[in-house]
Amino acid sequence: MTHTTNGPLPARATARPTVLISGASIAGPALAYWLHRSGCAVTVVEKADALRAGGYPIDIRGTAIEVVRRMGMLPHLRAAHIGSRRCTFLDADGSEVASVDAHALAGSTAGQDLEVRRGDLAALLHARVRDDVEFLFGDSITTLGMPGRGGQAAGPGVDVTFRSGRQRTYDLVIGADGMHSRTRESLFGPEEQFHRYLGYCFAIFTMPNTLGLTREVTMWNTPGRAAALYAVGDSDELHAFLTFHHPRPPSDALRHPEAQRDLLAAVFADAGWEVPRMVAALRTADDLFFDTAGQIRMPSWSRGRVALVGDAAYAPSFLTGQGSSLALVGAYLLAHSLATRRDHTAAFAAYERGLREFVTMNQALVDSGGATLFPTTEQALTRRNTMLRGLATLPSAPARPAHSALTLPEATAWPLMS
Repeated sequence: MTHTTNGPLPARATARPTVLISGASIAGPALAYWLHRSGCAVTVVEKADALRAGGYPIDIRGTAIEVVRRMGMLPHLRAAHIGSRRCTFLDADGSEVASVDAHALAGSTAGQDLEVRRGDLAALLHARVRDDVEFLFGDSITTLGMPGRGGQAAGPGVDVTFRSGRQRTYDLVIGADGMHSRTRESLFGPEEQFHRYLGYCFAIFTMPNTLGLTREVTMWNTPGRAAALYAVGDSDELHAFLTFHHPRPPSDALRHPEAQRDLLAAVFADAGWEVPRMVAALRTADDLFFDTAGQIRMPSWSRGRVALVGDAAYAPSFLTGQGSSLALVGAYLLAHSLATRRDHTAAFAAYERGLREFVTMNQALVDSGGATLFPTTEQALTRRNTMLRGLATLPSAPARPAHSALTLPEATAWPLMS
C-alpha cells in the first residue's frame, strides 16, 4: 500500500507525498520528473502496454525550449531534430503553387525551435524518470474517491481503483491523459461541455515513401480538403495526413475505425495527385489515428486533490502547433506550484494563475490564422495561395509572441534540487 499523508501537502516533508499521474505521453513524464526532483513519490499509469514509438512530428517552441533545457534534454532533442527544409503546396491537379521555407511558414525560429517525432520526445522523457518513478503500463484508473466521502476526491487522500483490480491511496492525482481524458470525465463530467469543435477532422498514418521525399512536406489542397505527405529525414516511410472540413463532429466515425476509413474514402473519392494512393494505404494502415480538431476550455483545472495538465485541461488543437509545448510548460508550472506551497489547493490555484493567460494566447492562434492552411472556400484558398507566394520570397519570420510570452520561475527554489 502506498504511503499517504493526512494533512496539507508540505513543500519540505520527511514523509514523501504520493502522486499518481494518469498518462505517459508528454505532460505525464515531464510532470513526474519535476515532482520527483521536489521529493514526491510518483506513480505513472498508462493504458497502453508500452511507450508508443515513432509517431508524427511535433514542435517544441518558445518557453518549452527552456523547460527541456532545465531538464537536461536539450542536446538529445537537438540530435533528434528533424529540420524540415521546405513545404511545397500543390493545387487540385498537383501543380506547384509555392515552395516555402518551413520556419517561415510555422512562425518558428531557425536554430532555436525544435521539431521531433512524438515518440522520440516521449522516449527521452521516459528515460529521464524510469529509474526514479513507478510506471504501471497496461492499466488505467477505474474510480477515484476520497475515503468515507461518497467518492468525492476532496479529503485527506484519493482512493484509486485500477482496471487491473489493484487499489491504492495517493495524496494527489493528476490527469495527463489527453484531450479525451477519462480523469477529467470522472471528476468534471462529459467532454462535450468543455470541447470546442473547430470544424475539421483529420487522419494520420504511415505509408511507403515511393516519391523519394526527404526532410520536406508536400501538401495538396482544394477548398475544405487537404492531403499532405511528410518526409522525416531520409526515411523510406512517410507520414500521411488527410484533413477535411466537416460542419459537425462525425460521432459514428469517432467510435468505429472502419467508419473512419469509409468516411475518408468518400470525402476524397474524386481527389487528384497522390491522394488515391493515400486512401488505398489507409485501408490497411495499422497505425491510423483519426480525430477532430478541437480545443478543451475549462473554467477550472482542478477539483479537490485532483488536477489536470496538458491536453486534458487545455488542448489547443493541432492547428496551433503548440500542444506539446503547452504540455511541457504546464507540467513545469504545476510541479513548481506544488513544490513551493504547503497546501495543494493554493498550489493548484497558483498553477492556474500562472498559466491561464499563456494558454489563452496559444489557443487564440486558431482564431488569428491557425487554420489558414486549410481554407474552406475557393476565395479563401486563393488568398492563402497569394500569402504563400509572398512567404516564398521573405526570410523566416520571428517566433510568434504566444510561443514565448511566459517567463518561468526558477527551478533553483525547489526542495532537493541540485
